[in-house]
Amino acid sequence: MSGAADRADEMRAFLESAGWGKAAFSPLPGDASTRRYARVAVNGHRAMVMDQPPNAEEPFCPPDATPDERRLLGYNAIARLAGADCGRYIAAANFLRARGLSAPNVYAADTARGFVLVEDLGDGLFAEALAQGNDEYALYGAAVDALVRLQTEPAPSLLPPDKPLYLYDETALIAEVDLMTDWFMPLALGRAAHGDEVSEHRTLWRDTLRSTLPASPVFVHRDYHAQNLIWLPEREGIARVGVIDFQDAVAGTRSYDLISLLEDARRDVSSEIGAAMTERYLDAVRAYGSYVDPQAYRAEMAVMAAQRNAKIAGIFARLYKRDGKPRYLGYLPRVWGYLGRDLAHPALAEIKRWYDRVIPEHVRTTPLVKELDP
Repeated sequence: MSGAADRADEMRAFLESAGWGKAAFSPLPGDASTRRYARVAVNGHRAMVMDQPPNAEEPFCPPDATPDERRLLGYNAIARLAGADCGRYIAAANFLRARGLSAPNVYAADTARGFVLVEDLGDGLFAEALAQGNDEYALYGAAVDALVRLQTEPAPSLLPPDKPLYLYDETALIAEVDLMTDWFMPLALGRAAHGDEVSEHRTLWRDTLRSTLPASPVFVHRDYHAQNLIWLPEREGIARVGVIDFQDAVAGTRSYDLISLLEDARRDVSSEIGAAMTERYLDAVRAYGSYVDPQAYRAEMAVMAAQRNAKIAGIFARLYKRDGKPRYLGYLPRVWGYLGRDLAHPALAEIKRWYDRVIPEHVRTTPLVKELDP
């Protein structure tokens, strides 16, 4: 019997034990991860089953691991990704629901085998709702309000019952921008990055990011954008914002999730929306009784946006070269458009000079379609 058939039998056994053994299920399209999802239905009730094969990812970061120990374990541990740990998904879902956001209820789980049965929040992804003509300001405004509510308290050290919420630290942030030199540069330039280029790139980022590491970190979803938010207009307040794909959450800067929302790799977000939502965010933070210096916050936004977009360019190149997923190359022009705008901020002047010299404009704007040829 094939591995896929074995896995299907395991899923059916899990659903049986959860009381959904007679459910019909239909797989959903895959994404950039090793997780798979299926919609299940029985007697008029619907749910979603998450299938995360336990050995499909590198190990997650163990508690108290040093940076050197994390590097030995691989990228997931360095960057503090959840990997195949379904328990982190459950803990983060419970944390978000306790704060009024509509993360899916968890109905049943077998974390050892990598199955979780959760509430089906429907098909109303923000991306789809916006494509259908829903009010962009209303949806993005609700997402900003939910984000501010989430940031009204410091990040916990532990997501109950037992999952540490790790700091989005320098080691993780630098490992992410290394994806630019490890994956994008060889794809775009046709050669590996030279050792001195890699070293200079890291040093410039390390010096720039140091000022953004927060004294009081907040919960960071890490992928807070229109493909991971679900519009639930029948609910009220911030509960109208359904939230998924939060298992990689960390403790980090206030600006990271707002940037994820407003510099979305998969859809164009206008500078007008970006400016309006940044003002809404700052006003809402003040309304909660906190103070954020607008100029310092915008500088932090620019740095974190550039870091995130540099990482994404590297990830999308890796998804093509390593994982055989060419569609992500189509997002690169948008990502570089955002990154070019980010690099114009004075806080990134030295990094901008590096990119202009090593990955010049004509390289960034040349489509990589030629790489798709057999």
